[in-house]
Amino acid sequence: MDEIINYIKTWLLYGNADEAQHIGYTADEKEWPKYKLVIVPNGHFGKELVMPDMDTPFVERWSPDDDETNVVSVVRTDLIYNTFFFISRAEEVLNTKRDEHGRFLAAYSILGKRNRLMMPVLDEYARMMMKALGLPLPPSGFAHIYLTHDIDTIAQYRHPRGALGGIWRGEWRQVLRSWKDIYNDPSYTFPWLVEQDKRVPQAESIFFVKHSFGKGYDYPQYNHHSPDARKLRKFLEWNRVLIGWHSSYYGVGSIEHRSKRHDELALHRSHYLNCSIDNMRKLLALGITDDFTMGFPDRAGFRLQTSRAVLWIDPEKMQLTELVLHPLTVMDVTLSNANYMHLDREEAFYLCQQLIDKTRMHNGDLCLLWHNSNLGTNTYHRSLYPQLLDMLIR
Repeated sequence: MDEIINYIKTWLLYGNADEAQHIGYTADEKEWPKYKLVIVPNGHFGKELVMPDMDTPFVERWSPDDDETNVVSVVRTDLIYNTFFFISRAEEVLNTKRDEHGRFLAAYSILGKRNRLMMPVLDEYARMMMKALGLPLPPSGFAHIYLTHDIDTIAQYRHPRGALGGIWRGEWRQVLRSWKDIYNDPSYTFPWLVEQDKRVPQAESIFFVKHSFGKGYDYPQYNHHSPDARKLRKFLEWNRVLIGWHSSYYGVGSIEHRSKRHDELALHRSHYLNCSIDNMRKLLALGITDDFTMGFPDRAGFRLQTSRAVLWIDPEKMQLTELVLHPLTVMDVTLSNANYMHLDREEAFYLCQQLIDKTRMHNGDLCLLWHNSNLGTNTYHRSLYPQLLDMLIR
């Protein structure tokens, strides 16, 4: 328990372990003079999972016997438990409601219901605590920028079902052009994406490659030994982008299912953004170090209530783990899909601008997810993506 509390205090202060020692976490007023800042616990941490106090916290001045020479800043909202609650995803233990894909949606969360997704509340906690301790606030800017792409399919028409579907819809000319040269396929947009990502030199570009059996919602699966897949792999390696593992819709699987072709992969994102406590435990067992799944599919925003990467805490075992959770800021289809936010282009740009500005203000990690197969003429994402990147390089 002490390890978790100390980690949370240090993480909230952007890694300043020395100053974290000046934060007390106690309701015993006799202990308060030992600290510069005291957070009063609600009595639940380590005993039971409860919904957090969502009231706006404030700092009060306290001194023993009104002694103004020894003033302590006191916060009576349990910021430590609240932080634990969101970064551990304890809410998903308390609330078992899931959609037809087994996902916990923003619509079920207290964050979605209270419209809290547009503000990284834990980062606001950090600013309040740093001010109370007399520490300089983190500089405006991005700690990291991750431009990520899930490769759900390499090409639209270069597998039998896709080709037959295109012919049935009267798109036989496009099918023939694709079979003649993969660069003519509407889903083979990797050269364009790589060139766009290169415009942001401080960004890390990550392509998540799907490894599954290709059944059901995992369809279509691409043969990693096919000429198309080898050509793509060589292209990505030549451009020195990072390669991650895009695990199956049906779950991460077990160590026995981890094949040689992704033994070297330490970065991960689940298909359909299907993340669960069980999946995260399996990722740890598989040696995955960094997960980029942590965003709601149906609403853009701060699912972890922070813009910063954080170590996952298992909320049932009460263990601090080595799995780094990277907040997903926004996914392309979240903005446009009719069953998600269903925003028009102008609305989508405005929302992304707000999220980018909040992340920049808190010196957070910006993570965008744009699919290679979602850049056709029937969406606005091919024109929106460069416009968002312009905001990152100005």
